Amino acid sequence: MIVLNEFVRRQTKDSRFSHYGGDMEDVVTLTARAVYDGHTVPGFRDGVLKVSVDPTNFFSGVVQLKEGDELTGSYTARRQGETPRKVTSATGRNKIPAKNVDIIIFSSKVLAENGDNSLPPDEGNWEVISINADPTEEPLPINPWVLLHNHFESDGGTDTRLSDTEFVETLRESFTAWKDKAMCG
Repeated sequence: MIVLNEFVRRQTKDSRFSHYGGDMEDVVTLTARAVYDGHTVPGFRDGVLKVSVDPTNFFSGVVQLKEGDELTGSYTARRQGETPRKVTSATGRNKIPAKNVDIIIFSSKVLAENGDNSLPPDEGNWEVISINADPTEEPLPINPWVLLHNHFESDGGTDTRLSDTEFVETLRESFTAWKDKAMCG
């Protein structure tokens, strides 16, 4: 079974995050169909999958920075009860239609490690936690700040279970891809 986790519901038209332009429940249907058709690749650890879906009606909150772009920052919790994190956004930039979309799903067992699961932690239960809608044809790797929070198990982060060598390789790829990108403001 696949359901929307409460965490993904923050990804709305009015947020800085990528979002789906239709009914969010349709994301579950699109994800389930793509899983059934085999459009998945392993995520950063066991129990996490990247599910490729058609980018139609998805919008990317990620922007390519240009010299002179203004960046703003805040220190904001991603959800109530979570420790705030540093956030950097590109001021005055708007979302654009996505060219590539991966829906990130976690098994309910993985989410249960931190009590973030919506479904019982049973085999076969999966939860949509993120819509990764990219402005590029190729998928972007995980944002380096998200990777750092996950790896070092910040409040709300999910342990990557990467070795130091794997972590540095993943961080290098992430840094290279994201050094000229930000979320729209």
